[in-house]
Amino acid sequence: MGATTVRWISGKQFVGTDSTNHSLILSSPSEGVGVKPSDLLLLGLASCTAVDVVEILNKKRMPLSSLEITTSGEQDADPPWTFRKIHMKFRVGGDGLTDKAVQQAIELSEGKYCSVAATVKNTAQITTEYEIINSQN
Repeated sequence: MGATTVRWISGKQFVGTDSTNHSLILSSPSEGVGVKPSDLLLLGLASCTAVDVVEILNKKRMPLSSLEITTSGEQDADPPWTFRKIHMKFRVGGDGLTDKAVQQAIELSEGKYCSVAATVKNTAQITTEYEIINSQN
């Protein structure tokens, strides 16, 4: 089971520490010092999926030379500003990548392996798109 700790520094600034003792600075947008807490949800979804996609494509003997995932989220206008739509755009690079392999890796992550997607998809619609880029780019 994962466990995290958030410690208040001052003002609206905090230090978050994960279950493997890695830390990151969090803050409200007005502080401008750390990661916005709601953006952590988008980062968690993207990084969870990234780990899966890299692993799945490696198992298919289609290693990546690059991977970038951009996320955007639409939130309710009123508190608690629940995310209702999250869009993920994957830019993947690597020799011999096929549309079928990339699409399957993304779908497997979202539908089977990514714990963050499994948790979020009951509240927010998750959509994806991908672009295969030439590995020389």
